Amino acid sequence: MTYTLKQRDGADKPEIFDPVRKKWVTMTPEEKVRQIFILYLLNIKGFPLSHLSVEHAVTVNGMTQRYDLVAFDNNLKPYLVVECKAPQVKLTQSVVEQAGRYNSTLRAPLLCITNGLEHKVFHIDFINGVITSVTNF
Repeated sequence: MTYTLKQRDGADKPEIFDPVRKKWVTMTPEEKVRQIFILYLLNIKGFPLSHLSVEHAVTVNGMTQRYDLVAFDNNLKPYLVVECKAPQVKLTQSVVEQAGRYNSTLRAPLLCITNGLEHKVFHIDFINGVITSVTNF
């Protein structure tokens, strides 16, 4: 099945359909980046829809926070944590650290930050404490 970007005029603002949450959501710049990345994971990388999770709560240092997107492997263990930002937001160290905080609980081997124009992917080796940049994701 091929997934496509679906947009419509909402009551107040434009909306975009999230196939993971199976509902229409307000189309903010960050949301559009997230939905395009979801389509990339579904259509290009071949993740099943059932292996994606959007905006779920995770406890980080005793505080409840919400991650943007997580892709799970075939054993349903977190495989990829994705932090999405609006296109005008620079992908700084603080964005990496934000995604890293979520991943300290999830422990996915891959971490991605994206603003839709630029993407940075990192491999996390939790055993040896080594983080390396991934260039061929």
